Amino acid sequence: MGPVTLRYLQKWHGAGNDFLVEVIEHGTAPWWDEDQVRAVCDRATGVGADGLLLATVGSEVTMVLYNADGSRAEMSGNGIRCLAAAVRRSTRGTWDGLDVVTDAGLRHVTLTGDRDGGTGSVAMGEVHVGTGPTGTLGVASVGNPHVVVADDPTWSVEDRTKFAQAWSDAVGGANVEFITPVSADRIELRVFERGVGWTLACGTGSCAVAAVARLHGLAGDVVTVANPGGDLTVRLDGDRATLSGPVQFVANVEWLAT
Repeated sequence: MGPVTLRYLQKWHGAGNDFLVEVIEHGTAPWWDEDQVRAVCDRATGVGADGLLLATVGSEVTMVLYNADGSRAEMSGNGIRCLAAAVRRSTRGTWDGLDVVTDAGLRHVTLTGDRDGGTGSVAMGEVHVGTGPTGTLGVASVGNPHVVVADDPTWSVEDRTKFAQAWSDAVGGANVEFITPVSADRIELRVFERGVGWTLACGTGSCAVAAVARLHGLAGDVVTVANPGGDLTVRLDGDRATLSGPVQFVANVEWLAT
């Protein structure tokens, strides 16, 4: 066994999309690798989470996001709200807005509520929509890739899982969103995340869904996306999206990284 390092994490969730967050105020985080990430995110033998977020606080705040399988992801709309809330809690900040440097670019997060939770909004940047594989409504990039599909109530979970894996592979890896439009301002969503599997919510996926649905005349500029874990709101201004939704503190965690 190598050297043991005690890591202090916070667990947060946004509409059920849960993350472990480490706020690093000095230095970097060389102890995290794919094996450690998989171990801490494992729901049976670890703490359990959809991903691990590393927040480095210095002259700027940076975000590094790992999926539960240890792979690195570019962006998470729910995750960045959780990260900003964790930074505010850890540093005892009193601000309500934070710029965060991500692998997808600079994002601005606004928070309301107290140190244990509330709501947040994120300026998600441009949503780039394109033609998807046969059988889909299209693809979209929100700093990370998505495939949007019209759901079929006759499909089983096994069917959707098989289709999601095939459509993800067809575009070189992507989140896959299955949608059921309810009205011009409400869409129901099931999401299969790259590197995670079925999740209770996806913020970037909700933005992708709103943009693709609007292109097909299925939604307007403001849409509530009903994720299994709760509602998220997407506002589209041209090609740019703003995502709003809940953020909730769950627990402080001590993790032995070996």
